[in-house]
Amino acid sequence: MNQQIKGFDRRESLRRGVYVLPNLFTTGSLIAGFYSIIQTMNTNFQVAAWFVLIASIFDGLDGKVARLTGTTSRFGVEYDSLADLVAFGVAPGVLMYAWALKPFGKLGWLAAFLFVVCGALRLARFNVQVNTVESKRFVGLPIPAAACMVSITVLLFYHLGYTGELERRISVLVLIYVLAFLMVSNVSFYSFKDPDLFKRQPFGFLVGGIILLIVIIAQPQVMLFALMLSYICIGTGAYLLRLLRLRKRTAKDDSSQAKPVQPD
Repeated sequence: MNQQIKGFDRRESLRRGVYVLPNLFTTGSLIAGFYSIIQTMNTNFQVAAWFVLIASIFDGLDGKVARLTGTTSRFGVEYDSLADLVAFGVAPGVLMYAWALKPFGKLGWLAAFLFVVCGALRLARFNVQVNTVESKRFVGLPIPAAACMVSITVLLFYHLGYTGELERRISVLVLIYVLAFLMVSNVSFYSFKDPDLFKRQPFGFLVGGIILLIVIIAQPQVMLFALMLSYICIGTGAYLLRLLRLRKRTAKDDSSQAKPVQPD
């Protein structure tokens, strides 16, 4: 009976229509991800990497637009997850395989698939926890961040003109496994949902944003790589520090409880 009621509610929701504007941004992300796959097939790896980054811009805007205009919906959440799986799971996975992992044979495509499946699991967990987890932090590395790290790595190698094939392939293989693990881990990462750019902010916030924008424009590949690496390392390091402090506190409590009481 409950299943019938839920099914009826979903059908009624679709009959009432869907919000167009945020879903257009989601579609933009999906198109960019699909075009990235096409460019990977044509061995245009730099173009493919840039379009994953373009997809991340659309992905960041769809949620902002939906919240700003009050047009969030269950349909939008599900559609966004499907688009994310293509743009930030399949597209970077195929890119990494074709660009660096193909010579590893089975180990290479399994590594690329691991990235995709961990991204899918990360999205599924997010959808389940979306109303129960603190909005200021993500549990596990967000799949767009992992995809951006992959794409920026490709762009950085081309920018630096690095030609060491073996080193490049091994470093990418290690990177893929690390990112896949972080996506399904319990490591928490800052969500950047606090700063509302549509509301008044301190003057220093604007100045800092302008300086950051200028630095990124000056050296986009290097600075974007540094920013993404810092985001991942800071989130992971902060989590490990909290875990270490918790273990020390637990050990201290256990030792105080185990200490025998001296008789008067």
